[in-house]
Amino acid sequence: MARRAAGRLTHFDPKGRARMVDVGRKAVTHRVAVASGRIEMRAATLRRVAAGSAKKGDVLGVARIAAIQAAKRTPSLIPLAHPIAISRVAVDLELDRRRSAVKVIARVECRGRTGVEMEALTAAAVGLLTVYDMLKAVDRGMTIRALRLEEKRGGKSGAWHRR
Repeated sequence: MARRAAGRLTHFDPKGRARMVDVGRKAVTHRVAVASGRIEMRAATLRRVAAGSAKKGDVLGVARIAAIQAAKRTPSLIPLAHPIAISRVAVDLELDRRRSAVKVIARVECRGRTGVEMEALTAAAVGLLTVYDMLKAVDRGMTIRALRLEEKRGGKSGAWHRR
């Protein structure tokens, strides 16, 4: 992996033009990616989420569905992402009272020729944005933080875990 990071960027041809990477010769493997992020808010806002008393309804349930839909629509949003036959999307939303935040963890899996990192990151991002949308009437100062890849497995480069 370090060699690839120091080498050329795969989404550009030798002349520097953007291109979709040819994955046709890559092996089909079980691929997994996990991404996370959090949205920080006022304590009173988090209490509304915990109590299920937000004006727009079940914040966590709607954010979970939005995140799942986002993973499936990633190629429509990220121009050079491949359409992937996703086999699983799991989204967990956790209340973090210490940080006064909601944490979103998205896990995406497939059996395919390319990874699902972008799908996991997109799912987490849209889950967080949905929480913001559902609560903005009471807390416009919410802040989305730490959207990041936590792990990926499968493919030639193998496993990677955030430390």
